[in-house]
Amino acid sequence: MPNHLTDAVSPYLRSHADNPVDWFPWGDAAFAEAERRDVPLLISIGYSTCHWCHVMARESFSDPDIAAVINDGFVAVKVDREEHPDVDASYLAAAGAFTENLGWPLTVFVTPQGRTFYAGTYWPPAPMGAHPAFRQVLESVLEAWRDRRAEVEESAAVVAEAIAHQGVPAAGALPGGAELALAVRHVLEGEDTEFGGFGRAPKFPVAPVLLFLLERGAAGDAEAGALAARTLRRMAGSGLRDPIEGGFFRYATARDWTEPHYERMLYDNALLLQAYARLEQLEPGGGRATAEGVVSFLDAVLSQPGGGFASAQDSESTVDGVRVEGGYYALDAAGRAAQRPPAVDAKVLTGWNGLAIEALATAGFALSRPDWVAAARATADAILARHLAADGTLLRASIGDRVSSAGATLEDYGMLAAGLVTLAAASGEARYAIAARDLVDASLAASAATPSAATPFGVPGGADPVLAARGLALEVDPSEGAYPSGLSAMASASLRLYLLTGHARYREASEHAMELLAPLAVPRPVSFGGALAVMSALAAPVAQLVVVTDDAESAVASVARGWFRSGAVSTVVTRAQAAAFAEAGFELFAGRDREAAYLCESFVCRLPLTDAAELERALRL
Repeated sequence: MPNHLTDAVSPYLRSHADNPVDWFPWGDAAFAEAERRDVPLLISIGYSTCHWCHVMARESFSDPDIAAVINDGFVAVKVDREEHPDVDASYLAAAGAFTENLGWPLTVFVTPQGRTFYAGTYWPPAPMGAHPAFRQVLESVLEAWRDRRAEVEESAAVVAEAIAHQGVPAAGALPGGAELALAVRHVLEGEDTEFGGFGRAPKFPVAPVLLFLLERGAAGDAEAGALAARTLRRMAGSGLRDPIEGGFFRYATARDWTEPHYERMLYDNALLLQAYARLEQLEPGGGRATAEGVVSFLDAVLSQPGGGFASAQDSESTVDGVRVEGGYYALDAAGRAAQRPPAVDAKVLTGWNGLAIEALATAGFALSRPDWVAAARATADAILARHLAADGTLLRASIGDRVSSAGATLEDYGMLAAGLVTLAAASGEARYAIAARDLVDASLAASAATPSAATPFGVPGGADPVLAARGLALEVDPSEGAYPSGLSAMASASLRLYLLTGHARYREASEHAMELLAPLAVPRPVSFGGALAVMSALAAPVAQLVVVTDDAESAVASVARGWFRSGAVSTVVTRAQAAAFAEAGFELFAGRDREAAYLCESFVCRLPLTDAAELERALRL
């Protein structure tokens, strides 16, 4: 039977368009239908490269008998968590009241008012050990709705109230060197000294934590730098990395990094590209080859014809006519050439492309690869052309020439702004810094326009309207893990703007945001690597290096490219580019009208240097 997903932008939703389930996309129409019929909603949340989402789709959502139970008793809603991360975050928070095993596919049962009264993840088509069959779950939920309605609605109200009061974390003091060293020790205590990485299994790359460790290494913590280097070297030679196409898989199910879950995500590969570039700066020869492999994967597999990068590549493929997870990756290059590669979710996400822009710009600058900086510029230009509306607000996602109706989230503003300001420093083009400043200013203004706002950064245009209308929008989602939270990304972008402009309000906003996360982050560093990296930068002395030269490959420029210090910025520009930055209000570039290296601390600069050896000595002080 046709359902309401046929014309969806999301490939994940379109993959369910031929299900016998009468799916609705996320929106007011589904809730209105549930109100009209006086039935609960079944909200199923997943994403295109999720293995168990595919399994449940084949086992249950394609089964006409199960579909009949769903259609008769529920309004069914299918959500792509990558398209609607705020919806996913809200219902994950609610689902935590019913199960500790949070993940995807996430199945949430809610009242017509959107309040959760039961939730779980994957349910099999037939009973399996302690796990009931999905049909049994459906029938139990319907029985409760029919016979214990008051109890169900009371439970849903309690969960909704708890989420509403989850609120903003209580602020604490920003960590100093001692507290950051303690966070490093916590990470070190979780190291798997036999196989590398952290914990046992399943084992994730936790790239934000590695970037935090690298920041601490660049701040002089040798233990942190060594831990990051050990982990990155182990991962580069492990089964987590595809040796043929160069990209990293999402995680490994075994402690020794074997048996990966074979989906390859844009965010993992972008963050790891940045990490290996930073490793190369700290240990020449340690990260270049792996960084080159990641860029090759991004270019060959995820780049899209209209610009930007796809969100992910699937874990499943069809090899010799048989559907199998990971079978394609077991083949050598010749074997792969004879097969159709796993599908790519061609959805272009603003925030994740911001991570890619930042990574390509960082790696291109640090490793003297102007072609990578050019790739970052092309990506930034595509995102700004397609995802930036005339009123200055961002869009969340597009695919081809179609744009999703999903609104941008704080992560989109923060990740894109951080990518753009990094690209400005790497390319010498002030227009990217101006665009980043516009995004951060819009976020600051959105918060200022809301008197009750507890954070300095808001989302222009507000939260998802369907969630907001039902009181279900989270004011702050501090959760991190695989990539930085929106709050951490905004704080990072704002701090970098401070380094270029000298405007204290950007640093103050970054500090305020991180004060909210500090009490959560320091005791749980593996879960808050993105926030801790910003806190490290805030704790470090402000250092800025501007090299003005018409020879981008000069010895002095090479020194600037290799310099990495926590809380610092380094850039190489021509005199004309320096003038353009200064004219646009970026104070760091004012008066840089002769070819030289300008080394500054908190905008107080030494005498200009023209000799590479002298600059190296100054940077070591």
